[in-house]
Amino acid sequence: MIDLSKTIDLSTTYLGLKLKNPLVPSAGPMCEDIGNIRRMEDAGASAVVLHSLFEEQITLESNELDRFISAAEEVGAESTTHFPDMLGYNRGPEGYLKHIRKAKEAVGIPIVASLNGTSVGGWLKYAKEMEQAGADALELNIYYIPVDADFTSEQVERQYCDLVREVKSVVHIPVAVKLGPYFSSMVNMARKLEASGADGLVLFNRFYQPDFDLEALEVVPNLILSSQHELLLRLNWIAVLYGNIKPDLALTGGVHTATDVVKAMMAGAKVAMMTSALLRKGISHLDTVLTELLIWLGDHEYDSIRQMQGSMSRNAVPQPQAFERANYMKVLSSYAMR
Repeated sequence: MIDLSKTIDLSTTYLGLKLKNPLVPSAGPMCEDIGNIRRMEDAGASAVVLHSLFEEQITLESNELDRFISAAEEVGAESTTHFPDMLGYNRGPEGYLKHIRKAKEAVGIPIVASLNGTSVGGWLKYAKEMEQAGADALELNIYYIPVDADFTSEQVERQYCDLVREVKSVVHIPVAVKLGPYFSSMVNMARKLEASGADGLVLFNRFYQPDFDLEALEVVPNLILSSQHELLLRLNWIAVLYGNIKPDLALTGGVHTATDVVKAMMAGAKVAMMTSALLRKGISHLDTVLTELLIWLGDHEYDSIRQMQGSMSRNAVPQPQAFERANYMKVLSSYAMR
């Protein structure tokens, strides 16, 4: 029996890093444990994105949020329940830097650090310290919900770009930007981020909507793991962006199987990131996906991952209208009532 791993080249590049395959666990709770990161490497992960260090943790360490909480305590103890226990979460900024060092010592694959926030603030200091701790790249996980009616879309875009530009000015490692799908002109925004220095774009961040507890009349957290149907939005925009911008593209959200990885590559992604599938099926699922990926490539006579990257992008298909209104009309007209 032919060993497909020796005849098919799964390697890819992302953010200037040479990776043995396109499977990368994205930022999530499993990456808080060094043992899990070792198991991810053993199961075939080519790199790991660590869980995020949140802007609120950085703010807390500088005592700004601490003073706010102290003031709230004078009003009433219940006031402090509106704030998460940021000191304990992910062990705080200093603990996060130690975690990077331990991860680098434990595994041989690239380690991507993750910063989650919206303002410059302490990001610059910790972005630089993450680089010094050994991070091979940095992912800016920008999670921002614009609710101020006076804050324009132009200001929102400028905030993203200013953040990328400032971070790039203090680090030498590659910087990727993880963003949501809700920009009015995604291609234009991608080009603005490219001009600001972004080395890669991660599509897309999942914005978690809170739920209502009707008995307690409270707004409560609500986390639903991704499903495969979420892949389609990512495929569409990566296929549109491929060839129109220079930053590498990473697909995250909805990647559960080897065929999902194939679709991501054909759209134009350099890596396919997953977390929900690993939470459901365990870290060993990485090995299953890699095995099935090799079988699929062999059955369809592909010699390498690079051979297929971008082959189904908007610039490559004979009918680019499939990504536009023509497909919209065709889908609607093709649906039949049962």
